[in-house]
Amino acid sequence: MGGFDWDDLRFFLAVARAGRLTIAARRLGADHATVSRRVTSLEAALKATLFERRPQGYALTAQGERLVVAAEAIESAALAAASDIGGSDLALSGAVRIGAPDGFGTLFLAPRAVALAERYPELEIQLVAMPRLLSLSKREADVAIALSPPKEGKVVARKLTDYRLALYASPSYLAAAAPIRSAEDLSGHPLIGYIDDLIITPELDYLDEIAKGLRPRLQSSTLVAQMQCAMTGAGVCVLPHFMAAGRPELAPVLPQIQLNRTFWLIVHAELKDVARIRATVDFLVRETRAARALFLPE
Repeated sequence: MGGFDWDDLRFFLAVARAGRLTIAARRLGADHATVSRRVTSLEAALKATLFERRPQGYALTAQGERLVVAAEAIESAALAAASDIGGSDLALSGAVRIGAPDGFGTLFLAPRAVALAERYPELEIQLVAMPRLLSLSKREADVAIALSPPKEGKVVARKLTDYRLALYASPSYLAAAAPIRSAEDLSGHPLIGYIDDLIITPELDYLDEIAKGLRPRLQSSTLVAQMQCAMTGAGVCVLPHFMAAGRPELAPVLPQIQLNRTFWLIVHAELKDVARIRATVDFLVRETRAARALFLPE
């Protein structure tokens, strides 16, 4: 450890998070030459190459990936000590990437993320709201919301909330279409749903639970697009209550038919105690609990 300067870890983390010297320097209030010198000094002290220098930026090597975990643990301990001694909130900084299904991410989380940003002005929040499972092991996301807990991998999962889905259509469609008195009547109506070979998890394949053999005529890979189609009168769609609630463009169809699913909150085991991740997880849990009636209406 001769010649190792702990403060170099701040510069290393800034470059690891930003991917570019200029951005890291701006966040640190230093010039890019200083940042480059401190990173090079750390590599020399550790006798390891931490970054691949590319024209488009700095990419972590395998050794760099390993050091990020240790450096963030040190950063978290330092922040916690400062908070405990100084009696102030953690001064979080850096990026946190949240992966979520498009409906939850776009319509529930995005409007609430401003509260997290206001509480931690130095925190860079990256919201990836898309119908795809993001890999925590590949660091595609730091925190993920999923419809089922992972069966393998070095991750920690906890139930975030159950939520309810039902059938919806626009009032104009229902006024013009044949009456829908039972699930069997749905076969005579255009249904809106997922594209079969792009369904990312079995939990989204729910039409057969309503009535055997139902097939969507209008298909999309995203739930937000399906909702937009239903709102414009294209047919009947299965939607979560938290997306449909309060929208006059949507009316319930066969309200006695309801489906339940679960959102799971997943974090890589090595990141669960990192301050910025812990604060983000606490925020997600708190906001979801506060909106329980939106996910599970009485």
